[in-house]
Amino acid sequence: MEERVRAKQLIGKVLISEETGKKFGVVGDIDFITDSGELLNIVLSEITPHIQEMNLPQDEKNRFLIPFSAVKSVGDFVIVAEKEII
Repeated sequence: MEERVRAKQLIGKVLISEETGKKFGVVGDIDFITDSGELLNIVLSEITPHIQEMNLPQDEKNRFLIPFSAVKSVGDFVIVAEKEII
């Protein structure tokens, strides 16, 4: 049986590239659609220089957004497929 992870458990976890192992930053928040519960983006805080070079979309507060569809696994870290976000 798969273990369920609640969104609030993601806040504060380090986001890491599946391909390179580079750190992107820390999960600061999660964007979702209230009516359907669809998860849209991970909002990064404490970003690293690597993420600044990637030309990713930003929200109205200039925080970097990672599409939730790029998330591959969640454990001690949130692992994302870098090829799906660039």
